[in-house]
Amino acid sequence: MNALSNLVETRLAQLSSPLALEWPGGRAGRASAPVRVTLRQPGLLPSLALGQIGELADAYVRGDLEIDGDLNEVMAIAAELAGDPVQLGRASLASRLLHRLRSHWRHRPQRDAQQVQFHYDLCDAFYALWLDPMRVYSCAYFETPDMTLDQAQEAKLALICRKLQLRPGQHLLDVGAGWGGLLLWAAKHHGVRATGITLSRDQQAHATRLIEQHGLSDRVEMRLMDYRSLPRSETFDCVASVGMLEHVGSSQLDTYCATLQRLLRPGGLVLNHSITAGGLHNSQLGAGMGDFIEKHIFPGGELVHVSRLARHLGGAGLELLDLENLRPHYARTLWAWSDALEHNLARARALTSEDRVRAYRLYLAGCAMCFLLAARPDGNPATGRLRGAQSVYPFNRRHMLGACAAEGVESENRPQRGQFLPNLPPHSPAMGQKGGEKWTAAGGLQPERLARYRTSTARKSFTLVCVGPVTTRSPSASKYR
Repeated sequence: MNALSNLVETRLAQLSSPLALEWPGGRAGRASAPVRVTLRQPGLLPSLALGQIGELADAYVRGDLEIDGDLNEVMAIAAELAGDPVQLGRASLASRLLHRLRSHWRHRPQRDAQQVQFHYDLCDAFYALWLDPMRVYSCAYFETPDMTLDQAQEAKLALICRKLQLRPGQHLLDVGAGWGGLLLWAAKHHGVRATGITLSRDQQAHATRLIEQHGLSDRVEMRLMDYRSLPRSETFDCVASVGMLEHVGSSQLDTYCATLQRLLRPGGLVLNHSITAGGLHNSQLGAGMGDFIEKHIFPGGELVHVSRLARHLGGAGLELLDLENLRPHYARTLWAWSDALEHNLARARALTSEDRVRAYRLYLAGCAMCFLLAARPDGNPATGRLRGAQSVYPFNRRHMLGACAAEGVESENRPQRGQFLPNLPPHSPAMGQKGGEKWTAAGGLQPERLARYRTSTARKSFTLVCVGPVTTRSPSASKYR
């Protein structure tokens, strides 16, 4: 035990922030540290010494480990102990083959329904404690740094609709529609017909009630069904998939992308917004964190690298147009969720259970920390407009259009002088009028002949935008943006 105690003491001395650690018969670290961890089982010491954060998190859920201190500081210490979770989660060839076999078994339709319901049918009132009023359960978009979470989620819905260029009368499909926030927003603000699908009974019931309350039953519906069960005869002008890809499974990517292409009318637009893996050969985070999430939060969840997603989309006949990284936006979103849950712990325990609340406390704060980590950070999370940017990049598109406007630069992405332009937000493609006909100011192509696909991935976070479809349904004169 002395050798193990010395190893633990050495690990704690290397941390940037002090930690007080106690276990039956021993202690280490600084006694006055603002973060205190108590191990009820000495057998957890090797896990701490080796940085197996997933095992420690599992012990916390069981009640074999207690944490006292600010969760932000706790997660910073956990990140140091774990090291690089991307490198640690890198799988060997044999492990990747085994993972693919497991993925096939875990992502059959019935199994997918069970896994989705495990997470989303936990308790509607529990999610309402820490989500925004519309219950948008994905990355918000903090268009300005002073936005609240509610405002940023509205900005995110508006951004999605602008990227899809929604127009009155179009038919939108939302794959994995959650509690119906995007369906309602698109119908109310853009006049579209909207169909959502989900495998969660609670989400389907909640969204249907909202649709009826808003008097939109004639234009909006939420179906309880698997994306693979959508009729082959049904097609849509636009397809959105927000936070759905993580549940698809790597073995089903070809089926998923082919289904999106089949459902999309010629020249239509697809937006895929999802979390992606930080490494090329990672299906989950290392240091045991992926196993913890699999067990307690998202059974069956899988992440793929953005390059792999782009390959599958291209193979299905969808042309990639744009990639947008929203990583620090997701970090701020998760901290907002975490803070809200921390302020409602007593109510959360009454609605669910102590072990479930413990799991979600670590899940939200831990994921927030993961989204703060960049590939080549400058080491200072305070650098940039959003915490965690760790660079001068603003993580929006304002600087691109702003630079053109300030310098008088004519570019492919900027309208030519003399063209009429409405006052459109920075993420909107510039549209003008020519001969009474709408056209893209950048190239004079009719928008209905431009296929565009957009996807957002936070890394662990990344954003990806595509155009689609480009094989049999591709316009003859498509143009990259």
